[in-house]
Amino acid sequence: MDLTIIKIGGSVVTCKGSDSPRINSKNLKAVAEQLKNFKKPYILIHGAGSFGHPLVKRTGIDKGIKNRGQLTAFAETQRLQNQLNYLVCGALIKEGIPAVPCQPSSHAMLNKGRLVTFSIEAIKGMVGIGLVPVCYGVPAYDKVQGSAILSGDQIAPYLALKLGAKKIIEAGDVEGIFTSDPKKDRSAEIVREVNRKNFNEVESYLSGSRATDVTGGMKQKYLEIIETAKKGITTQIVHFKHLEEALEGQKTGTTIDLKARK
Repeated sequence: MDLTIIKIGGSVVTCKGSDSPRINSKNLKAVAEQLKNFKKPYILIHGAGSFGHPLVKRTGIDKGIKNRGQLTAFAETQRLQNQLNYLVCGALIKEGIPAVPCQPSSHAMLNKGRLVTFSIEAIKGMVGIGLVPVCYGVPAYDKVQGSAILSGDQIAPYLALKLGAKKIIEAGDVEGIFTSDPKKDRSAEIVREVNRKNFNEVESYLSGSRATDVTGGMKQKYLEIIETAKKGITTQIVHFKHLEEALEGQKTGTTIDLKARK
């Protein structure tokens, strides 16, 4: 299966800096329009943005369950994520994309914040008949601490490895990986390629997200990608406005490829 895993950041589909849930309809429509002509098999994963991070930050459910109030926060965060997923799938369906909501927390289990089990048979079957499963980051059951955040940045590499995907495309609100935060530093330079020689150096450029983000921002995303790259899967990080170019195989953004050169 020539499968692609596509991760759309929460900073794209929502107004991530907002303290309350706010969808970014303009960006969401732009993403859907770029995906409608992509005919190869793919799985879409989207982040939580303002539909998840502020509430999780306030209640601490990413670090476990210690009181009954956190159970309500867990449930409310899941409800908001379901709502966001409904809106994302709706935008895709309007463009003729057979997008199917897939709630990861109903069949996933974490151990100290790390994904250990996640049923993939139904998702594999959906892709096989031409559907587009749409997964998303959520609070999930953690067998040690009760709850943790199952981020899209964990789901993407997990599915890529289990299903033998050829490539992961991460589409966010920046063009790729830079030598410093391009939103703060005008002299920041993009790193076009991360390879076996420079991947440790590139890690030193990264920091967490500027907006409220309980999943570690760009640095944690990078660490997840590197572990997957070590197992042979290429990842491309692009600005969401250039998603279609990445789908067409064009060199845009940052490509992370640790495969040995012949």
